[in-house]
Amino acid sequence: MTVPRIGVVIVTMGTRPRELEALLASVAKQDVPAARIVLVGNATPLDDVPIEVLGATGVPGAPIVTRMPLTANLGCPGGRNAGLRLLCDSDDVDVVVELDDDGLLVATDVFREVGRLFAADPALGIAGFRVADEHGITERRWVPRLRAGDPMRGGPVTAFLGGGHALSVPMLRQIGLWPAEFFFGHEESDLAWRALDAGWEVRYVPSLVLQHPRTSPARHATHYRFTARNRVWLARRRLPAALVPVYLGVWIALAMLRMRSLGGLRAWWGGFAEGCRTSPGPRVPMRWRTVWRMTRLGRPPIL
Repeated sequence: MTVPRIGVVIVTMGTRPRELEALLASVAKQDVPAARIVLVGNATPLDDVPIEVLGATGVPGAPIVTRMPLTANLGCPGGRNAGLRLLCDSDDVDVVVELDDDGLLVATDVFREVGRLFAADPALGIAGFRVADEHGITERRWVPRLRAGDPMRGGPVTAFLGGGHALSVPMLRQIGLWPAEFFFGHEESDLAWRALDAGWEVRYVPSLVLQHPRTSPARHATHYRFTARNRVWLARRRLPAALVPVYLGVWIALAMLRMRSLGGLRAWWGGFAEGCRTSPGPRVPMRWRTVWRMTRLGRPPIL
């Protein structure tokens, strides 16, 4: 088996300098070093980021480290795309690991395990990490399956977490990159559904751990708006026409049951209306055999 070359993309807004420094140190401690590391600054210059912890570029065995400051905030998927394009065009890596800037690799063999997984299975497109808090606890919402009682049960799934994952470069070249227009929320679903429709496997690998602070996604002021808008866009882009109203009806019901604030309710319905009246981008619905495949994996694309 040829060992895949690992690339790393980290997107930051410069608001978590202490966490980012700790993450970079954990990347530097990997017993199999990355070939290339791209640090993307979403509307931040990256001047004060201590990239020297990753090793001096040009030293044998040290990764090539690239700072990529962006003048505008492109959102999470847009920022990641900037790093992915650089790595895919460089032809220096075979697998890209993407990490949240407030995450931490607690083990030193993560890249070694990622390389082993992708070398052993050419059909593997996405490997999702297990996210755990500083106490080692994995929240139910961090397990990418409906039956989330056992966070240590890995295997094929239909979704993955954006905080820590690995992507096949051949897969990205086939299906394309993140949906940048989503900005924040459900971009993982769009990418996973495209991967599955193209025949790639999405696998949850609980032995690959990203430590991440326990936070609520609703801490973001625009969370409800983006969540609703992007669900509508996701359905309009990727689902067969017959499933679009079913999917949206299910998620309207769930959102209303879970809503706890009047402000959140207004933002959610505002986002839903925005998703209906604005263009979601190109429509390429998944095939019905992909719907059946996802159903057999335990999560039909209406949930």
